[in-house]
Amino acid sequence: MAQVTSLAARAHGSGRKFVRASADAKLALVEFLLGCEDIVECARRGAEWLAEHTDVEQVLCAAVNPDLTRLVGLVGYGVPAARVKKFSVRLDARDHPFLSLLADGDPKVFPGNGADPEERPATPLGNGPFLAVPLRGRVGKQQIPAGLLLVSPVTADVARETRWLAQVLSHRLVRPRYYGRLARDRSWLTTIINAVPDAILLTDADGRMILANNRAEALLAGREDDSEGRQRAVALNNMLFSSALGERTFRPEVTPERRELLLVDPAEGSDLPFELLTTVVDDSREGTGIVSVLRNVADLRRATEELEENYRRLRAAEVEVRAERDRLDLIIDSVVDPIVVTDPTGNIVMMNVPAERLFTAGPDATAEEAARVRANDANFTSFISNLFFGMADMRYRGGISMVDARTGARVPVEAVSGKIMSEHGEVSAIVTILHDQTEALEKERLYEALKLASQELEEKVRQATAELVRQNELLRRQAIELEQASAAKSLFLANMSHEFRTPLNAILGYTSILLKGVAGPLSSMQRDNLARVDSNGRHLLAIINDILDISRIEAGRMPLHASEFKLADLIREVMVEVEPLIARARLDLTTEIVADLPVLRTDRAKLKQIVLNLLTNALKFTPEGSVKVSASHRPTTAQVAIEVADSGIGIAEADQAKIFEDFQQADNSSTRTYGGAGLGLSICRRLATMLEGQITLESRLGRGSTFTVLIPARVKRR
Repeated sequence: MAQVTSLAARAHGSGRKFVRASADAKLALVEFLLGCEDIVECARRGAEWLAEHTDVEQVLCAAVNPDLTRLVGLVGYGVPAARVKKFSVRLDARDHPFLSLLADGDPKVFPGNGADPEERPATPLGNGPFLAVPLRGRVGKQQIPAGLLLVSPVTADVARETRWLAQVLSHRLVRPRYYGRLARDRSWLTTIINAVPDAILLTDADGRMILANNRAEALLAGREDDSEGRQRAVALNNMLFSSALGERTFRPEVTPERRELLLVDPAEGSDLPFELLTTVVDDSREGTGIVSVLRNVADLRRATEELEENYRRLRAAEVEVRAERDRLDLIIDSVVDPIVVTDPTGNIVMMNVPAERLFTAGPDATAEEAARVRANDANFTSFISNLFFGMADMRYRGGISMVDARTGARVPVEAVSGKIMSEHGEVSAIVTILHDQTEALEKERLYEALKLASQELEEKVRQATAELVRQNELLRRQAIELEQASAAKSLFLANMSHEFRTPLNAILGYTSILLKGVAGPLSSMQRDNLARVDSNGRHLLAIINDILDISRIEAGRMPLHASEFKLADLIREVMVEVEPLIARARLDLTTEIVADLPVLRTDRAKLKQIVLNLLTNALKFTPEGSVKVSASHRPTTAQVAIEVADSGIGIAEADQAKIFEDFQQADNSSTRTYGGAGLGLSICRRLATMLEGQITLESRLGRGSTFTVLIPARVKRR
């Protein structure tokens, strides 16, 4: 309402004085609305009342149509009827401002023409600002949106009276639509459940029927003109159904329950098996009820019985087929090898196709082919006779030399013969399988060659293993030498750093004394030269300190001093220290520190060194533009984030990992534009690791860089 009042105060003046609505006028309007059944007439009377008692010039009353699909113009005052009729907004246009008003229920003032179209939707009203008040009424505990009141111009009195009118008018617009929709939904529900072939009904906790479809009424509801038999069948069904529901009432689980129920067909008097599915439902107003579904399973039972009979017949047929298949498997399952079946006298009575190549000669066969067939037959008969000499043995295995009747090629085979005994214990047939040994013999030869090659390979592997052991020993010794060299390097850097700092501190001290004029006044040139000596000496001292810090970190001698402090104070202290650099750089330097930062417990000096290094780098590598330092809290990870963002030269993606290494820069050429030893970011990364944090980088070449320091609010190490 503050927005309505502020805009109303700036609204243009009216040409007439309105008559403030009295209590009698409001009472008269309410009495009219209570007695009026036509919602269009109610809306028209409300618009006229508003025009009579306020300074309003244009009024549009829009309502939700009965189909609940659009917001359409209903009546208007000071607006042409054609434009009122043309006004329409789809209710599925979720981004439309009017639909947001219907959902929120708060009035809103929209600006005049010339504003953003998304801020001022199209209306039949004029070009000036207008007030939109939603029409929402309560039915039970539910708020039902019914329409909008749009008025112009906007004043404080117009806003007040419009909101009052919306309250009394909402009830007249909501109830017809609510009950119309309720009747439509009930009609659809009745149509749907009547279309279901199963019986569906809702009963209360005492078993009284509340709602039922046609199928349920046919089973459980009777009429006075029904025959005596049908009335008895319905009464019996009600008794059986009530008994089933009574058991369900004593087990009021929410989960559905299934059981079988036998009822009587009221039309024919036959038994009907049903599957009863019941579910207990609770309603805050009506109490506990039971939803029941009765599904006729008579056809399902018949189908199950037929299926079981068909399955029994199928099993019997399967047994017969399996017996026949077992007899045929002797030949079909071994179709690759020649199979020969002979009688007890040695005559061949059956063979498969591969066996025919060995033991048969066609009508066009040559004399040589016929001779080969006879030779194969003689060799095979000699092999079978051995089986009869050892009558106790049911199987016999041996080798036979065969010849391909067509090509004359030698075919070494292994023959396996078995006796088939009759029910009287006599030999009725002999089945022989001839397995070609050509491939097996070739495999044996290849196996011997492979065995020899494997022995040679084992010898080569043994020699290579011995060489690998020697190389590993050499690498181990080199690793020890490298560790010793690294330790010597760290010791050398630490010693040399101290050796460098001793004379350098003397140089800086005497330079400071001379600059302060202790030895006498200095000329301008002498002061400039001494200032250069002091600046370069301090730069060299910073490089030596960086080298010493790296040596101490690598040796594990860098102590960690945790203390509690405020991050905002630390950042302000860093900004003061780099103020001379900021003045020389002439960059736009800003800070953004959130108000809810926790008090940190970590090493203040090391965190300050990280932030100072990142900030000086940003100033150094930003020729023009801006630098921003921001700090925020990340409660989910209990971390504090410090970001240093610049619009400088940026870093190529290929160089972003390299710049965190010792003595590395993105440009390591001898002609690089920016100086430095390449130790700053390496030290920052090592210090952040000591503080149990990390540093991340986002950068694009020519578009600046953003370094983010993530550290825990309270360090765990002591």
